Amino acid sequence: MTTGISIRDTVRVPGDKSISHRSLILAALSDGASRIGGLLRSADVDSTASVLAALGVAIEPDGEFVVVHGRGLRGLLVPKGPLYCGNSGTTARLMSGVLAAHAFDSTLTGDASLSRRPMRRATTPLERMGAHFTFQSSHDGLPLTIHGGTLSSIGWESATASAQIKSAILLAALNAQVGASVTEPEKSRDHTERMLAARGVPVIVDGNSVSIGVARSMPAMDSFVPGDPSSAAFFVALAALLPGRDIVMPRVCVNPTRIGFMEVVRRMGATVTLVSAEDVGGEPVATIRASGRDSLASVTVGAAEMPSMIDEIPMLACLASRAEGETVITGASELRHKESDRIAAVVRNLQAIGVEAEELTDGMTIRGSNAALSGTVETHGDHRIAMAFGVLGAATGGGIHIVDAECVNVSYPAFWSDLRRVAQ
Repeated sequence: MTTGISIRDTVRVPGDKSISHRSLILAALSDGASRIGGLLRSADVDSTASVLAALGVAIEPDGEFVVVHGRGLRGLLVPKGPLYCGNSGTTARLMSGVLAAHAFDSTLTGDASLSRRPMRRATTPLERMGAHFTFQSSHDGLPLTIHGGTLSSIGWESATASAQIKSAILLAALNAQVGASVTEPEKSRDHTERMLAARGVPVIVDGNSVSIGVARSMPAMDSFVPGDPSSAAFFVALAALLPGRDIVMPRVCVNPTRIGFMEVVRRMGATVTLVSAEDVGGEPVATIRASGRDSLASVTVGAAEMPSMIDEIPMLACLASRAEGETVITGASELRHKESDRIAAVVRNLQAIGVEAEELTDGMTIRGSNAALSGTVETHGDHRIAMAFGVLGAATGGGIHIVDAECVNVSYPAFWSDLRRVAQ
């Protein structure tokens, strides 16, 4: 804990969601037992664990750790029924890559929200590698049947910067024991390639391109999941909205592909510093300390910054509602395909509580003010919207009512208790 900071001002955010998914999947594909510490226990990560269990992977708790008994590359078993992914797009897209290289059929299903989200962006490159897919509805969402088998190498030019698409390709190549390369217009979060390299898989990163070589096996490896920077972002924003307050978040992942939000908050005028930096399993980890000032400045954020902060845009929009001037966010069309249409949902909710906001095709504009805010926020079951407006409400007097507040359980089950404690 940083000197001078009370327990009230310290938030130990849960384990990173992206790294938790990948830790489970890579451990399942390794030879032997892997112990994972700091794993996020949430609905989304539980979906990945349940899917792996249905494929024959034994996963058991061991105190503060989780032990995964890996089955090796292409060692998963034929499932007895559909594989339910809940609300987790990461589970569905990454497992589609894994299963594409297994010589059996499997069907991915999900809840109503996930079933509406597009899958073809991930399946198209996998089809180019030799896999086959059957969509059971008129659109390209779940249910999706994967007809796996022998795959060939690929060099894929991705139209969008998407860590899920990139990871699906890399995991398919890993299991098929072929090479693959992915080039993106902007660099997306790079946890998969970092974690593969840490496990001895040949990986070459060159700017926005990553290549994977052939690995005949992958050894088991104990690992630790650092704190989630997307979860930490909510408390960085809370500090920015409360002048004179310091909030500290220990042992958070500060991977450069994940901290774009913190850079933007600095441009708005808040102070965000990283201390006690260390390397944990190939990931940079540090304590984040954030504090606010008397006023915030509006910002302009475009496509080049989106990959490093796409999940934090709802929080940025809420922060912008209290900044001086007009904030413009563009290049965020990916938000149309999250748990909700986050562009439409954020703008409508801002308007509902008294903020002047306008929806753009690929983003939004928000005009900040110090006016009193009150009203009802419809989350559409989207955890990021619930948490973003929860922070705004806590910082502005509590006049904002959140519908379906428990949807935060998919990523941060203890969010409301942590927020109440820190915001008091």
